[in-house]
Amino acid sequence: MSVMKKSIITVVLSVLLSVLAAYGVLKAATVNGGSDNVSGPVSNTVTKTVNLAQSDYPDLTYAAEAAVEAVVYVEVTATQQYQMDDPFFRFFFGESAPQSRQVQGSGSGVIIRPDGYIVTNNHVVANATKIQVTLNNNKTYDATVIGTDPATDVALIKIDAEGLATLPFGDSDNLRLGEWVLAVGSPMGYQLRGTITAGIVSAKGRQMGHDPREKNTLQIESFIQTDAAVNPGNSGGALVNKTGELVGINTAIVSQTGSYSGYSFAVPANIVKKVVGDLIDFGSVKRAVLGIQMIDLSEALAKNLKYESTDDMLKKLKLSSLEGVYIDEVVKGGAADKAGIQKGDVIVAVGGQKVKNGSEVQVKVNSFHPGDKSTITVIRDGKEKTLDVTFQGSSTENGTVVGDGEIAFYGTTLKQAPKETLEKLGLSHGVQVVSVGSGKMLEAGATEGLIITYVNDQPVSKPQDVIDIAKAAKRSVYIEGVTANGRKAFFGFGKE
Repeated sequence: MSVMKKSIITVVLSVLLSVLAAYGVLKAATVNGGSDNVSGPVSNTVTKTVNLAQSDYPDLTYAAEAAVEAVVYVEVTATQQYQMDDPFFRFFFGESAPQSRQVQGSGSGVIIRPDGYIVTNNHVVANATKIQVTLNNNKTYDATVIGTDPATDVALIKIDAEGLATLPFGDSDNLRLGEWVLAVGSPMGYQLRGTITAGIVSAKGRQMGHDPREKNTLQIESFIQTDAAVNPGNSGGALVNKTGELVGINTAIVSQTGSYSGYSFAVPANIVKKVVGDLIDFGSVKRAVLGIQMIDLSEALAKNLKYESTDDMLKKLKLSSLEGVYIDEVVKGGAADKAGIQKGDVIVAVGGQKVKNGSEVQVKVNSFHPGDKSTITVIRDGKEKTLDVTFQGSSTENGTVVGDGEIAFYGTTLKQAPKETLEKLGLSHGVQVVSVGSGKMLEAGATEGLIITYVNDQPVSKPQDVIDIAKAAKRSVYIEGVTANGRKAFFGFGKE
């Protein structure tokens, strides 16, 4: 072999060895390969890599472009009440003179039907004398209020339009912690209409706490907490998942400055859907109630029940965890009472779905209508019991069917008087007072077991008779009847 051939072979072998060495180093440095990989330093141990390829980020463009067309700017003129400090008025009447003034406000809304139905917040349109809605295409319409629900801070308004872009409702129960969501609305007013911000679901089932001045006002709270930037003006706007579905209505922020500080809250779409459905179908929300007072399982409850600790409470109540709701009181004659639920029971499921706290119980019950049937699962003396329940309605709304043919009437519950009861009292007709709660009937003198025979001198035989006659009365309602012990009763009250 010539010297030249040997030289060529030597050079080729050197090149091959260099290539193999370079390949080995590259292979070790990129265990899973790819220019978008981030890995630790080269070592003898296998290192994990994080793929930062663009495909791994959520594509929110479709959701954003669809949502912005269905989110509107809402401008409101409202009447605001205030007190004028007038010494002359206070001298004669002992208080300041009540005054009212017109104020301007704004918020956002979401089109949910192509014929102009728009959901927003109750606090956006409360006391409104004029509402104007501006679409993303800059067209402006006058709007009317279809109905409101202060308990959930949801309101439904309508404009006279057709063929509008809408957002479909998503299932807010399926939202997961860490899931990407968009907030769409008009923060800070008209100039920032259609603003889109992104964040993740930070928490679910949040409660903001009740205003102590409104302790007797029903509030249903199970907010979705996100870190999507929301500011004044976003109220009533959309919280949207990455597939373009409406999963919440933005409602509130927690801030010491009045502007976004990292925490925003939305009413879950499942609550909104039920509320607006009722407002469209009935003109008001038909809300189911259980008739209980409940307390979350916690250290505070353990102290209240005189247990040494939460572990001691779990042991005495024969519970395996702090998931569930302790029943502190059962309303006599209520849905829970009739189902066999007792004080001291711990509710762990509603309708077969597990519940961890009072907020979740409230939301599950709120999904039903008065008269609906379901199941309540409780733990009693360490044993799980599933009880059948027929939900009743809130007694705050006259005419609400509260189950088993019973109807609410000024704080009482009425039903058709049993035939044997009428015969025992020597009556031919009448309506029985099943239960008496706070309200005008209690204040006027109504008692449990009372048989109402006449309302405004007209005979009554069924609860709807009482409702219809009272509704037709212009000023006052007069009741004539017989008490459970056979004594005649006469009383009345003003409607206003």
